[in-house]
Amino acid sequence: MKAIGYYSPLPISDDQALIELAVPEPTPGPRDLRVAVRAVSVNPVNVKLRSSSAPPKGKARILGYDAAGEVESVGSEVRQFKPGDEVYYAGTIDRPGTNTELHLVDERIAGRKPTSHPRSQRHT
Repeated sequence: MKAIGYYSPLPISDDQALIELAVPEPTPGPRDLRVAVRAVSVNPVNVKLRSSSAPPKGKARILGYDAAGEVESVGSEVRQFKPGDEVYYAGTIDRPGTNTELHLVDERIAGRKPTSHPRSQRHT
């Protein structure tokens, strides 16, 4: 599975500042959703971590907290979602980031993705 991450907090102009990684597909825990990620955001915490925080020696850090996507599979105790549901969420700092093809998130911090944007609806 593909992911984007870094091994060292280099200047963003460096070719190795962000690199493509090959990582194993994650296996959902009991309350986890495995989400096929369709969109992520880049926010100030991602920029700050990438530029100033080195991952453990020899390991890469995958950034990303905010994501939207489709539930691909669920853990054994998940009750609020099923495969095919579209979700969005802000992940947690104690898990790999959302800049991956598949991401695990606890169902208790995910929400159903809106089907439309409020500004796109016309009121008469």
